[in-house]
Amino acid sequence: MGQAAVESIGWGRNTWKLHIYLERYRLERISVAFAQRRGHGDEGVRVYLLFAQLLGCSGNRPQCSCGLSVQVASCLPRTMAFPAGFGWGAATAAYQVEGGWDADGKGPSVWDTFTHQGGDRVFKNQTGDVACGSYTLWEEDLKCIKQLGLTHYRFSLSWSRLLPDGTTGFINQKGIDYYNKMIDDLLANRITPIVTLYHFDLPQTLEDQGGWLSDTIIESFDEYAQFCFKMFGDRVKQWITINEPNMFALLAYDLGAFPPGVPHLGTGGYQAAHNLIKAHARAWHSYDSLFRKEQKGLVSLALFCGWVEPADPNSVSDQEAAKRALAFHLDFFAKPIFIDGDYPEVVKSQIASMSKKQGYPSSRLPEFTEEEKRMIKGTADFFAVQYYSSRLVKYRENDKGERGVLRDVEMDIFPDPAWISVDWVYVVPWGIRKLLKYIKDTYNNPVIYITENGFPQGDPTSLDDTQRWEFFRQIFQELFKAIQLDKVNLQLYCAWSLLDNFEWNQGYSMRFGFFHVDFEDLIRPRVPYTSAKEYAKVIRNNGLEGQL
Repeated sequence: MGQAAVESIGWGRNTWKLHIYLERYRLERISVAFAQRRGHGDEGVRVYLLFAQLLGCSGNRPQCSCGLSVQVASCLPRTMAFPAGFGWGAATAAYQVEGGWDADGKGPSVWDTFTHQGGDRVFKNQTGDVACGSYTLWEEDLKCIKQLGLTHYRFSLSWSRLLPDGTTGFINQKGIDYYNKMIDDLLANRITPIVTLYHFDLPQTLEDQGGWLSDTIIESFDEYAQFCFKMFGDRVKQWITINEPNMFALLAYDLGAFPPGVPHLGTGGYQAAHNLIKAHARAWHSYDSLFRKEQKGLVSLALFCGWVEPADPNSVSDQEAAKRALAFHLDFFAKPIFIDGDYPEVVKSQIASMSKKQGYPSSRLPEFTEEEKRMIKGTADFFAVQYYSSRLVKYRENDKGERGVLRDVEMDIFPDPAWISVDWVYVVPWGIRKLLKYIKDTYNNPVIYITENGFPQGDPTSLDDTQRWEFFRQIFQELFKAIQLDKVNLQLYCAWSLLDNFEWNQGYSMRFGFFHVDFEDLIRPRVPYTSAKEYAKVIRNNGLEGQL
């Protein structure tokens, strides 16, 4: 048996001790020793049953007498086998791995422009011009995928590789051929492709016309989406329209850390988010009305979300700030799309109040028309979420009227100093379970896909990443508990990433891959980390093996 954990609870003048025995993180059984006064046995049993229910345990009502010890049926299965048919995947994105930035007729994307301009906005002014070379080394990527035994592979299409100026006025057949081969090879190996239409790399031509700040982008995106559905939808059955629109809008158009690199504090992020939501909804409706009947696929978008907790759990203001943080971070996109077509009330009221204090004639947050609300509502076939870390939230009044999303929320956000950190990722496995439970409870128990989750290593690094694998193992334990105890309808897990790659502003300084890529070697060899071998075992066993 593992180490016992003891919880003490007050019950009147009596103390009942609940002893939870764990066998290497697995709840094996519960033994309850009642330290009770004569005549209070029934109360003790009720306490015991309450805790057993809270922990997800089952068991018959025990007979009660003073000092009785009661054994209860297992809270979790003895082995951590995931449900039959559970999907195990890994993910990449076009700009981060493909290279071939101007090969075979590809047009420039905003990230081509941004990285070529230099200015130390990316680590050592590195670019994705070559990256992992996946445009010419797809067969090597496929070997990695097969070595892991993935059931699913998530990748994104380069909009400007397919449509160099962002429109169907000119179609690049070599781009179509490249993605056709990827899709066909995956299916030939019984691997399900999950295809993302847009992963941050807007064609530069469209950015020059206003990008995501202009509502003309909605029509452009819908045209592009329909083109992709037509070209690939006979074989692709799981689509992600837009990757992490909540983070993208903030980084690209509010803070200016992503291209086009021009900050619009307090306004740009909201305007871009407004157009991203409408563009997603238009594309979903196009699929629903024009392609779904024949292709029978599913369409959603992938939302980034970390879990948040109040810095002081006893502070009402911190508790409210944490709720606002989640509303601005996740519900801002999820509520319109999954619930009712409109932003959360707390988001609307908070931004309107701040805008008024700052002298704006109206709220900085655009409004949806009633027709737009009807168009947006219900435009997702599953809930795709991407979790990396958690944070603590503390209330901070915006008494100076500062602009910016964090100031609108009126909070400071920071990690617990006790958490292990790897750059910006703090290792908080329990956060993913809390997030999944929140999604289940808030969004009507949807089918959930985790489309990204991972842990980085610095560069240079060792191929023996045993410690990093331990972080993954803890994540899988939390996912198992979410499925078994919380009854979350989780059906897919995709790790980030298949390969070490270009990590946006961090360039090649952070390595998230299961396979090491030598960016100094022209042939870009892929070599498995220890974590790749361990992940392959998990996939082969459909869960974690051995004693847990």
